[in-house]
Parts: sequence; structure tokens; C-alpha cells
Amino acid sequence: MPAKAASKQSLFRGAHHFHMRDLINAPCATQVNAINEAGVEHGRLNMRDFFNAPNATQINVVNSGGPLDSLPKHPDMSTKRAEYLPDSRKPEVEELCERESNGTDLVLCIHGPAGIGKSTLAGHLSDKFRSAGRLAASIFLGALTDTAGPEVIVKMTARKIGSIHPRAIQKIVEAMDQCHGTSLEIHLQKYILEPLRSLKHRKPLIIIIDAMDEWRDHPLFIKALASLNSHSHVVKFILTDRLNPCASHFPGIEKINIYTYALGPISKEVIKAYFHKHLETVPWVDGRIPSPADVEKLTELSGGLPVWAATVIVLLSHPFSESPPHEILEEIVGSRRRVGGSDELGALYCNGLRRLFPSSEARRQFRRYFGASIVLQESLPPSDFSNLVGIPPHLIDRVQFALSAFQIRSPPPACLGQIASLPSSPHAPRLPYHQRYAVKYWPFHVSKGTPRPNNQWSQTEHCTALQKIKAETQRQWAALFVESLLPGDTGTAKSRRGGMVSILSVVADSLGRSEDCGCWGFQVACLEIAVRIDANRNATVWSRLGECYRARGDRTGSLQMYEEAVVVLQHALDLRPGLHPDRAKSLDAVATALRGCYHRNRNFDILSKAASLYREALGLCPAPHPDRPRLLNNLAGALQIIHDYDGGVETLNESISLHRDALALHPAPHPNRSSSLSNLANALQSLYRRNGGIGTLNEAISLNRKALALRPAPHPDRFFSLSNLASTLQSLYNRNGDIGTLNEAVSLHREALALRPTPHPDRPMSLSNLAGALRTFYHRDGGIGTLKEAVSLLREALTLRPAPHPARPLYISNLTSALQTLYKRDGSVGTLNEIISLLREALGLRPAPHPDRSDLLNNLAKALRLLYKRNGTIETLAKATSLDREALALRPVPHSDHPQPLQDRAKAPLSQFERKGDVDVLDEAISLHHEQLAFRPPGYRSRERAVNDLLQLLVNRQNATGDDKDRREIRDLKAELVDFRQEKAREKLLLFQSTCTRYAMVQRFLQLIRFADRTLGFRDNDRILSWLATNKPTS
Repeated sequence: MPAKAASKQSLFRGAHHFHMRDLINAPCATQVNAINEAGVEHGRLNMRDFFNAPNATQINVVNSGGPLDSLPKHPDMSTKRAEYLPDSRKPEVEELCERESNGTDLVLCIHGPAGIGKSTLAGHLSDKFRSAGRLAASIFLGALTDTAGPEVIVKMTARKIGSIHPRAIQKIVEAMDQCHGTSLEIHLQKYILEPLRSLKHRKPLIIIIDAMDEWRDHPLFIKALASLNSHSHVVKFILTDRLNPCASHFPGIEKINIYTYALGPISKEVIKAYFHKHLETVPWVDGRIPSPADVEKLTELSGGLPVWAATVIVLLSHPFSESPPHEILEEIVGSRRRVGGSDELGALYCNGLRRLFPSSEARRQFRRYFGASIVLQESLPPSDFSNLVGIPPHLIDRVQFALSAFQIRSPPPACLGQIASLPSSPHAPRLPYHQRYAVKYWPFHVSKGTPRPNNQWSQTEHCTALQKIKAETQRQWAALFVESLLPGDTGTAKSRRGGMVSILSVVADSLGRSEDCGCWGFQVACLEIAVRIDANRNATVWSRLGECYRARGDRTGSLQMYEEAVVVLQHALDLRPGLHPDRAKSLDAVATALRGCYHRNRNFDILSKAASLYREALGLCPAPHPDRPRLLNNLAGALQIIHDYDGGVETLNESISLHRDALALHPAPHPNRSSSLSNLANALQSLYRRNGGIGTLNEAISLNRKALALRPAPHPDRFFSLSNLASTLQSLYNRNGDIGTLNEAVSLHREALALRPTPHPDRPMSLSNLAGALRTFYHRDGGIGTLKEAVSLLREALTLRPAPHPARPLYISNLTSALQTLYKRDGSVGTLNEIISLLREALGLRPAPHPDRSDLLNNLAKALRLLYKRNGTIETLAKATSLDREALALRPVPHSDHPQPLQDRAKAPLSQFERKGDVDVLDEAISLHHEQLAFRPPGYRSRERAVNDLLQLLVNRQNATGDDKDRREIRDLKAELVDFRQEKAREKLLLFQSTCTRYAMVQRFLQLIRFADRTLGFRDNDRILSWLATNKPTS
């Protein structure tokens, strides 16, 4: 094969943007889409089987009479959508939806290598936003021909908008009359912006464009989007691309409000679940099914790439394979057969080549290059190869670049060979493309395609190749690498002296300081290579790598990132044994990563291990060690979470003690004193909720006041101090009923809300907090205006948490609770219908077996019964009964809440009896009440009510039928009710007697006080007299 040639300007416009897409037509894999072959002279192609696409799709323009039928139509993709494994991208989906809901960027670009699942994710996001009513259009550019210009794509998008939102059609039709011969910016405004603006949607609508880099004119389109920067409240774009467009430095890209998101591999758990599911469909011979070790090995080999896993399943499932499935599996697991040695993956590459070389001329040049390359007996310099076969060097470079798109795993060491041949002079001419590519991407490819353990890494060709690169060349690479990602920042890396580990660490630090989140993947790649070269000597570089993964976990919520952080940080800890001066830092880092895992998977054992590591770290940092306050707070925080889990008061008391120690180490004016005050106050509030001690609550309030005083405006944490103080004051109001306390809490919540204007991510929480305080105020003064303000605030909070935000069900619950209070006040059927609508939405967001589903079913059934009382529609009552049955099924015996659905379900047949006099439904109600009573044995707090309800039903049945069969049970139930009432009477009498006795004792005590007052000057008479006046018993 010839070496890569020097780069010259290509004759093929956009040829350097050809990339292989995520190609495989298998379950859970990225979809395969045929492309249009129009204009290709099939008779001139010698590789007809390789390139012809008999089922090709093309842009269709039809004219069937509709107002939008003259616009280009997107090909039907319904049969080509790949399966999305449930929750396989849950953290990514939550983060992306959160950003689209609360961010102000016009464009969100999701980028990642081939086979990573970008198209599958784009399809899933389309479904999510469509179900939320926020999808404007979705376009898959990989399905279109390369002749589709920017205006065609804009019109196709407009047609999609019209099909989803018919009210926008009028504006689109107007655009069809107004945009002849106008610019691309005008097309975007008339065909997209104005139709969407006419919908007056409360949240921006989303346009999803997949496979952006497969389209020849995508740089022009992206550049034109800058004209919509100020309209991100109307429309936003989600694009998918193999490369980060910001890193590619397209002309004009800096003028666009764009956020880039690097999509990583899916977690090992998801890949493993995929294999478990689909390996069961393979026709194994003689029961030779894969072992758990085989599944583990396949999961490891996949590298988190769905395309790899899907290809394995296709290979194993092929009905005409000469080898049985277990032999193919053995070869794959044993690495004797690489995925790609079959017709199935050949078809994958066939489709990829059609996309990389879509025109007849591009394919002709590929055939010339490929045919000449395979007959060479030895390597030739690029210039000699070019002269020999008559292909211009720049075309060789373009073909090689396009073919590099197939490289999704380990690269050949030749990539590092390009680094070894870098010019030593900083004033050397611009590097050829292949060398620029090697400079930028070799760390990424090597880190993804080589093992981390040193005993395995040292056996790779990449290790040998790196060892041969001279120190000066290493520094030259570092400068070029940083310049390619962070233009203008070259001095730090180039001036650094030391080995490759040191250089890679400095480069990673430079990337870590960048605000461009697209640099994260390159930062991790540098550190991954550094730990391979390090050979387990330098714990610092391992710690840096682990912190990168943990920070990514904090940002994305990805369990996989936290788990990777734990593995790497544990390795750093192992390199710092015994009394190593940095062992405490490593213990703290591992524990913090474990806490991140706990917040994702709720594994209590992980949290316990984190607390144990915090304890060990704390033991290594006695006072006055500077890290002791932080470790005290970390351990205290972990113990507080453990208390929330198991309810142990000893654990909570220890947490409070640790927070007190941390506060003592942060005397004024220490900058962290306010945080220590807040932490201790929060722990004390938890203790107050446990023991109800007023002294505990007062101390929490005092601490929160001190923290607030240390955070005057515009302190970034003032919002949290305002909210914390308001919360503790509400608890105090619930204790003492002082209206001044409640007024102060409301005032603090209002100030906190003012610090969180739209679109701040904390605004929904602040709105909910203020609404809660106002609802408490309403229960005090009964002002309808106060209640309506609370409802209004909760409605706004809900709009800021659109589906599929994970917190939306909680905000729905808050709003429905307030609306139920409003309905009790105004009885408006509109309010009731809104409650029902919200509960139905919440139910859709909580599918079985979610633990909240039974409560939602129960609440919706109650609301429907209220509606039944208003409209008398039997279908409404039947639906309520059905929901009660489902709720009951989700609370099997001995569920602690089992009686509640029984009680609610029993109300439905009773309502039917009262309306129609049907004795059969009365029998059902009595049966349900018998079952309900069984769950309330003697001594149960609500048994009296259950006995009374059953008694009334039995009396109704006796009166309706004249049958005396219930006489004995009625008599027994009445006797039990008499016992209940006699017991209540005795309790009231004892209470009265106790009050009288206390009154007499206090009167006698007052006489003693008066004597003490005269002789000792003790003055507490007024308090005693006040108590006597308030507590004087009445007959």
C-alpha cells in the first residue's frame, strides 16, 4: 500500500467530508439506509455488486393536490429505524433534554465515531420530543442524494413541520410564494422560523437533523443558521455528526450559538443486556449455548459500540453459515476471527463505500486506487505511486481520508509513524492532511484500541512505536496537538521538559482548563496513554484520569463514568500504600466516586464502603491538617445519606458531631465557614424531623441566619442560604403558629426566586418552594388569591420541566395537590379536569413496576369519582373502578398500603348502588369492606371507621332485600362501635381529670412563687398567671 500522499486542493467539492455512517441492519444497531443511485452509469462500473443499490431511495417531489405537495418529501424511514434499548442512553437523554429545555443555545451538536449509536439516539430523541409536543421536524440526511442543496433541505423540513403542525401550513404556503431567488437565510426565516413562531408554543420546538456530515453542503447550512441565533426561544436544532464542528473550524462556526456534546460508548451493562437478550435468538446446535464468561468477553471486546455487538449477533444467526454458531463464537471470543470476515460485515462496508463515494467519478477514482494498491509487491513513496498509476496525489489523499472512516477500533502503528516524522522546525510548512489527522487523533485511537494493563500494553506495536519517538518530536507534537484543539495555546506544552508521561499530563491539563466540553475526550485519551506508558509508577497521573471520569459523571450523571472513575482511582490508591502522604487524598477521591455510583444505582453497600474510606482518610489527617475540614464534611454527608436510608439516630448524631468539628475548624472569616454553617444546619433540621426538639430547630435557624449573613448579594450561594433559612422557618411556623415567622419564610422564598430568573435550572425548584410556603399561608388565612398564586407558580415550574425531564412527575404531583385544594374551594369542573389530565400524564411517566404507580392510580381513581359525582357518567365510574383494581394489584398482601386501594375501590360500587339501587354492586362493596377490615385488626388506628362503613353497608343491604342473614354481624359491629365510643369517653375523662389536677398544682406553685418573689426577687408570676388563664378546665 502506498504511504499517504501530501494534501492538495481536491477537485471534488466536499469529498473530504465523506464518512462512514453507523452501518448495520440488526437489532439495536444503527440503521442501514440505501442511497439514491440516480446519475450513476451502472454499465461503467466493474464492481456492480459492490455499489449498486436496487432499493435506493431518493428525494420525491409529488403533486397530489395538497398545499405542501410541491415541496420535497423526505423518504419513508419507518422500516429502517433501529431498536433503542430502554434506558441504554438514559443519562445522556436526561442531560440533552435538560439542556434543550433550559439552555439558550440555538444548536446542540451530538458528535461521536461511527457505530456509536448517534442515529439511534437521534430517533429516540425524536420520539421523546414528539410525545412532549415539541418536535418540529426530524430529517435523516444519510437517506438523501448528494444533489440535495440547502434550499431543498429547508423546504423538506418545512413540509415535515406542516405535517406535524397543520396550523403552520398557512405560513409555509406564504413562504412558497415569497422565497423565489432569495438567500438561504431568507429561506430559513420564511420556511422555518415564521411558521413555528405562528404556533405561539410556550417552549422552543426542536428540529433534529441526523447524519449532518454525510451531506455535501452541510457547512453552508450550518453557517446560515447564525441568522436564527436570537430566535432560540422559537426553534432549536439538534444535529448529529461524526466530528465536532467547532473543532473542524468551519467558516462562520464561531458566529453560531452552538453547544457540542461528545457521545461516548454505551455502558457495559447495556451491551451485556443486549447480548443476553439476542443470544437467546441464535439457533445453537446441540445446546452449545454461550457461557457467562463468553458474554463477559464479548462485552469487553465490543468497546461499548452497538454496531460491533449487532454484527456479532448477525454472524451467529446467519442460517447458511458453514460453521455452527458455537464455533463462530469461539473464534470471535478467541480473537481468531475478527468481526468483518463475513458477507454480513461485507454488506456493512458495501453500504459504507456507497456513502463515502456517492458519485460515479468518486467511485471511478476509488477503483483505480484500490486496483493499483492490491497488486503492489512492496511499498512505494506517494510520489512514485502517483506517477506509476497516474492518480494525482491530492486524489490519493482524499481516497485515503474517506477510507479512514472505517477505522473505529485500534489504528495501525503507521499512525504513530506520522508523528515520528514530524518536522523539527516550528516554522515548517503546513502539514499534509494525513499528518494533521495523525497529530490530532492518534491519542484517541490508541487509547480506544489498546489494553490499559502494563503487561499487555508493553506487548503492543504502539508501545514500541512510541518509545522510538524522540523527545523533541514529542514536544513538537504536543504543541501542534494543543494548537489544533485550542488555537493560540501552544507555549505550555512545548516548553515542558520531561518524558512522554509528563508531556501528556501537561497537555491534558491545558485541555481541562478549556470551556469547550468537546476537549474532554481528547483530555481523557492523553491521560489514558500516560497511564499505559507510566507502568504503574506515578499515582498522580492515575488520579488525574480518575478525576476526569468522575467530573464527567458529575456533569452527565453517567453511572459508567463513575464506575470507570472508581476503577482508575482505586489503582491510584493502590500506588499510595500505608503512610503515603497523598493516601488520604486517594481515599477521599475513591469514596467520592463511590458516592456518585450510589446516587445512580442506590446500592447501599457502595455507600457503606464510601463511608469506610472517608473514615480511613480522616484518620490520616488529624488536626491541624488542611484537608481535615473537607474530610469531616464528606464523611458527615455520607453518614447523613446512610441515616436517610436506615433511619439510625446514632448515625445522624455522629454526622452532626462531625459537622460541628468541621465548623470549629472554619472560624470567621474563613471563606468556607458559611458552607459549614449550612451543612450543620441541614443536619440539625434532619434531627428535628426525627425528635421534634424545639432547641434543635432554633439552633438550625440560628446557623442558617449566620450563613446568610456571610453571603450578601451577589454571593453565588446566597440563593441556597435563603432557601435553607426559609425552610427551617416554615418548620418553626408549623410548631408555633406564629404568622410573623411564616411571613418571613415567604419573603425569603421570594428573594430567592428573584435570584433565579428564567432560564436558570434552579428556577423550578425555587418556584415550588415559594408555592409550598404560600399554600401553608392559605391554610392560615384562607385567602383565595394566595392559593391561586401558588397554583400559578406551580404551573410555571411544570412548564420548565417538560417531558421527558425525570423530575416532571414530582412537579405534576405538586401542582395536582394544589389544584385539589383549589377544587375543594371553588368546585370548578375545569380545575377537576386539569387534575385528571395531569394525573393521566404522570401515570404515563410511571409505567409498572414503578413504586409510585399505585399511588397515581389511586389518586386518579379518586379524581374520576369526583367527576362522576358531577356528571353521573357510568363510564367515568367504571374507569375509576378499573384504576382501583390495578392499584390493588400493585399492592399485594402484605403491602403496608394495601387497605387504601381496597377502601377506594369499595366506594365505586357503593356509588352505583346509591344511584341505581343495584344490590349486586352492594354485595361487591361489602366483600371489599370485609377484606379491608381484615387489614385493620383491633387496636388499628382507623378500625373504627372501617367498622362503621361496613355496618352502614350491611344495614343498607338488609333494608334493600329484607333478608335477615346479616342480623348477627350487624349486632356484633354495633357492639364494637359502642366499645370504641366508651373507650373514647374514658380517655376524655382522664384527660379532663389530669388537667384539673395540673391546674390545682400550678395554683399551689404560684403561691410558692409569690413567696419566693417577696423573699428572693424571683419574677416569673406573669408566665404562671398566663398559663392558668389559658388552661383553666371547663365542665
